[in-house]
Amino acid sequence: MDAPSVALLGAGQMGGALLRGWLSAIQRGGGLTLSVLEPDFDPDLERQLAAAGAVLNAPDAKPADVVVLAVKPQQTQAVVEQVRGLVHPGSVILSIMAGVTTGTLNELFGVQKVVRAMPNTPGQIGQGVTCYVATAACQDRDLLLVGQLLEPLGAVERLPNERLMDVITAVAGSGPAYVFLLAEVLAAAAEMEGLEPAAASRIARQTVAGAGALMLASQESSTNLRKQVTSPGGTTEAALDVLQAGDGLMPLLRRAVAAATQRSRELGRGAQP
Repeated sequence: MDAPSVALLGAGQMGGALLRGWLSAIQRGGGLTLSVLEPDFDPDLERQLAAAGAVLNAPDAKPADVVVLAVKPQQTQAVVEQVRGLVHPGSVILSIMAGVTTGTLNELFGVQKVVRAMPNTPGQIGQGVTCYVATAACQDRDLLLVGQLLEPLGAVERLPNERLMDVITAVAGSGPAYVFLLAEVLAAAAEMEGLEPAAASRIARQTVAGAGALMLASQESSTNLRKQVTSPGGTTEAALDVLQAGDGLMPLLRRAVAAATQRSRELGRGAQP
C-alpha cells in the first residue's frame, strides 16, 4: 500500500510511542492517513498530530486498512462498538493487548486478518522488542506494513505460533520490570553496605544500563560476557555462588515467568465474548 490508512485506539505509553514514530515517518514524507481515538491525549502529542493532519477523536471516522488496538485487555469488550465502524472486511486488526488471542479478535470484529503483538516499554525510546503472530489470512504485503508500523518501537520478531505469545508477554513484555527491580535491589544492597542512597541509585542504574548496552553491542553471548567478569576466586564469583545457588536467581525467575505467563492466559480468557 502506497498510502495506507491507520486507525489507532489508545495513545498511552505504547500507543504514544507508535504515534511518535509514525509522525516522524509522515514528516519525512511518508504517505499515511492517520486517525486516533484517545480520551486523554498528551497535549504535546495532540498538537503534533493535529499539525500532521491526523484525525483526532472523530465520531464518524472512516474504516481503515489497519486498526491498531493499544488499550488494556480488560477494555476489550468495552471498545468493540467503538472500533467496529473503523473496520471493513479487508482490514488488518493489529492488537497489542496482552493475552487476547487472534481467535477472540476474529470473533469480536468479524475480520480474518489479525495480528497479535507484544511490545515492551523500552519501545518508548526505540530500544524495545516487539514479537507478533499473524493469522493465515494475512498476506505478505499486510505483514510488511505491520512490520513498518511496529519498527518505531525497536526490533520486530515474528513468532512461529501463537502458543508462544503468553511466554513472550512474560519475558519481553514484563521483562523490563524485572531489570528495573534489579537496579532497585542492587542500590538497596549498596546502601546496606554503607553507600549514600543517591549515589547507590546512580551507580546501580548506570551499571544495569551499561551492562545492557554492552550486551547489545557485543557479539559475545550473555553467558560469555558473564564469564569475562568472573575471575576465579574473585568477588564476582563469590556473589554468583549465591545468585546461582539452588534457591537463587534461576528458580526465582522461572517462577516469576511462569506466574506472568499464567496471568496472560487468564487475561485472554477474560476478554472472550
